[in-house]
Amino acid sequence: AAPHGGESLRDLVGRIGGWLDSLGGPDAPGTAVLAVAEAAVVRAAVVHGLRLPAEAFWRLDVAPLTLTELSGRSGRWNVGLGRPLIAPPVR
Repeated sequence: AAPHGGESLRDLVGRIGGWLDSLGGPDAPGTAVLAVAEAAVVRAAVVHGLRLPAEAFWRLDVAPLTLTELSGRSGRWNVGLGRPLIAPPVR
């Protein structure tokens, strides 16, 4: 369903997945991109990267002001979740 004329969840995952794929995929050499995005975009990227069913989108929690890293190797995406934006102080 596309609520209020917006895009459906599957369309969102497809759009974000298409963008990720346009970057060269998980094996693109030397590609680094930083995207500042809302939680829905991050969840869609993880769903696409891990080849999860679209329904998994609602089971992913994205904490505010954290980093989610998608890196690739051997034709697949790897995901690092919930890293803080700022390193904790060294004591």
